[in-house]
Amino acid sequence: MEKFSNAFSRIVAKFEKVPAPLRRWARSKALGSYVKFAGTAGIDFETISTEQVVCHIRNVSKNQNHIKGVHAAAMALLAETATGFALGMNLPDDKLPLLKSMKVEYKKRAQGDLKAVAALTAEQIGSVRTLEKGDVLVPVTVTDEAGNEPILCEMVWAWVPKKRN
Repeated sequence: MEKFSNAFSRIVAKFEKVPAPLRRWARSKALGSYVKFAGTAGIDFETISTEQVVCHIRNVSKNQNHIKGVHAAAMALLAETATGFALGMNLPDDKLPLLKSMKVEYKKRAQGDLKAVAALTAEQIGSVRTLEKGDVLVPVTVTDEAGNEPILCEMVWAWVPKKRN
């Protein structure tokens, strides 16, 4: 994949200079302050690149439902965050990302912490980087500590020019 740079990727690149043991924590804190709701939930960014985003949410009291599992809204937030950053890492600086639709099917009770993995295909990345506006279904898989997929998600993201004509 060709070298690409935008505001998001430049922020992420700055954390490559942070010592490895602190890098993930520092990057997650910074990105959480940029997207405040994700920061409030404590979303942790394991991997963030133009190719893939992997993030986690812990099953802790602030994120729990009445049965001590990760709350349904927190699960959706995790998937939305992973897909949004996957798009954002590939979006030119003169474009604005917008969540167009979100479909979440709750299939089974989640066990423990959750992980989301989102990635765009090479064709999708090409469209995001070159088209003035458009939309894309960003694939995401959410798994729990047992390796199960408690939710199935379809996140459609759009992009438009920041400045209206």
